[in-house]
Amino acid sequence: MNITVFLADDHAVMRDGLKLLLESQAGIQVVGAAGDGREAVRLVARLRPQVALMDISMPQMNGIEATRQIRETCPETKIIILSMHSSSDHVLQALQAGARGYLLKAGAGDEVIKAVRAVHAGERYLSKKVSDRVIDDFLRLTEGTITDNRLAALSAREREVLQLVAEGYSTAEIAGILPLSAKTVESYRSRIMEKLDLKNLAAMIKFAIRHGLTQAD
Repeated sequence: MNITVFLADDHAVMRDGLKLLLESQAGIQVVGAAGDGREAVRLVARLRPQVALMDISMPQMNGIEATRQIRETCPETKIIILSMHSSSDHVLQALQAGARGYLLKAGAGDEVIKAVRAVHAGERYLSKKVSDRVIDDFLRLTEGTITDNRLAALSAREREVLQLVAEGYSTAEIAGILPLSAKTVESYRSRIMEKLDLKNLAAMIKFAIRHGLTQAD
């Protein structure tokens, strides 16, 4: 029986390349793809793939938040993050969200195949560069470095609103996407700024970029 795989990346060239690589292997079938995290959550719930390859930096909903939601609605789907971000903060967030693997896009190649087979078999898979970075940062942490964990104070909905605000969507546009009333969106914005101790929109954008919710243009 084939391992069914879903692809989520906002670059069509990347999706096409991954599809070609995966389907060149016996026993692996790509059953669907999405260009943003919100669409990925919706399609995974319908298609029920065994494995999902997920980019972090996607519009409307980033890959980490999409991972959280997929794990709630489709817990049987094993998720591998395939990202250009190698910081231990990104890796930790991904694993806490429920990802079973984490690969770097740069030079991933055949490692993608190994990761898909490993997580499908119930294992975890971190690329060597990622695991080395995590270990190095953990050692620095034990020596007294303190990380910024304010993101954990936000609810799932607050993280969604924060990403959309950082991506430049207006209150009315956010209300239409989620969907919520404009008044509720404004309440979320105020609560986010209070929880994170942020004073203005620029600070919200900077925070969202630093924590991998969105990326700088």
